[in-house]
Amino acid sequence: MGKIVVSVERLGKQYHIAKVKNKHCTLRDSLVGAVTGPFRRANKLMKGQATGASELDETIWALKDISFEVKQGEVVGFLGANGAGKSTLLKILSRITEPTIGSAEIRGRVSSLLEVGTGFHQELSGRENIYLNGAILGMRRREIDRKFDEIVAFSEVGRFIDTPIKHYSSGMALRLAFAVAAHLEPEIMIVDEVLAVGDASFQKKCIGKMGDVAKQGRTVLFVSHNMGAVTQLCSRALWLEKGQLKYDDSAINAVSSYLLSGTESCGVWDNPLVSRPGQKVQLQSANVVSMNHQPVGTVDYNTSFRIEIGYVIIEPVRHMSIVFQLIDSMGQIIFESTDHDATSLNGQVRMPGKYLSICNISSHLLRPGRYFISLRAFTEGIKMFDKHDNVLTFDISYVGYHMHQNRLGLIAPLFKWDIVQTDTQDYEKYTKSPRLYVI
Repeated sequence: MGKIVVSVERLGKQYHIAKVKNKHCTLRDSLVGAVTGPFRRANKLMKGQATGASELDETIWALKDISFEVKQGEVVGFLGANGAGKSTLLKILSRITEPTIGSAEIRGRVSSLLEVGTGFHQELSGRENIYLNGAILGMRRREIDRKFDEIVAFSEVGRFIDTPIKHYSSGMALRLAFAVAAHLEPEIMIVDEVLAVGDASFQKKCIGKMGDVAKQGRTVLFVSHNMGAVTQLCSRALWLEKGQLKYDDSAINAVSSYLLSGTESCGVWDNPLVSRPGQKVQLQSANVVSMNHQPVGTVDYNTSFRIEIGYVIIEPVRHMSIVFQLIDSMGQIIFESTDHDATSLNGQVRMPGKYLSICNISSHLLRPGRYFISLRAFTEGIKMFDKHDNVLTFDISYVGYHMHQNRLGLIAPLFKWDIVQTDTQDYEKYTKSPRLYVI
């Protein structure tokens, strides 16, 4: 693993943001503007005022002065909040867009999966798109034939392989797109947070496949808000912030630094309701609250607390689950809990309206440290309605924690123990009435 396959030097990408014009401009206004425009611009030039794009636009740097190298066989993760520049960087590396300054060189055959159905022709069938993508990657038909059955089996869309892609659901298109990207043997595989569209079991399957790709000595560039996936899959991670490279280290160190930086919200999260076509459920809020319903950012080890998740159901849904994942500062998922565990909801339809699902977390469970919460709303194995990663941050304090600092384990539950001397009559009493000996 010594050959450099990705080389980025002083890379920058600038965008122009057009100022909002009058939305109620009439035809008469447009004609008048066209006639008088040249005279107004000439007048501004005589006065030394700006005209043209500099007058109408403001510019932002989506990426600025980024440099790094990736060696063959490395699996590199990219971290950062929304808008940090991760997707822009991958689009430049995929040759979808050109940099404003600097250079990005890639040596090898590249397969990119930046959004659902990337590279697919909507009018062609799944079968035809597999061969089309293979040809784009420079593969011979013989190579594609050899991989075809494996691709279809992985994607689980065999019944619809001769159906035009335009009739696929987003989940089906994602399955086939990922299967093609992973199985057609690219030397460099680029994957954005597109896996968020799939259900939980398919995400796990994809992460496993990317791990297999890495073991074969191929290079993977992976953007994800799933910190557990980054630490599990990647050997190295780059943290982008406001378009600049802030941190480049091992995946564990980068994830730990990113999560501990306080980038994510603390104790309270609000998500304004946004209407999207076809959306049935939207996660709207989350809070870490004390047992007397007060939002908190720090909870004592010996104190119980609650996770409150607010959401809006727009259309009736059956078998839906509201889920939260509890994640530690290393990006590991400590546990996942779902409101479907409330058996009274099993099989019921949740009607449109505003809801609050509340999970009670007992004291003496989590070891002191910082934790993060990710949210999901989905029907298991069918559809992901909404998801948000690392929306809450909170701390468990050492108050009430009397265990040894080096005790192993991801959690630190305080169980009740019975201690009985077996060569005395106490043992016989214990076997008949063990409750007397609980401490």
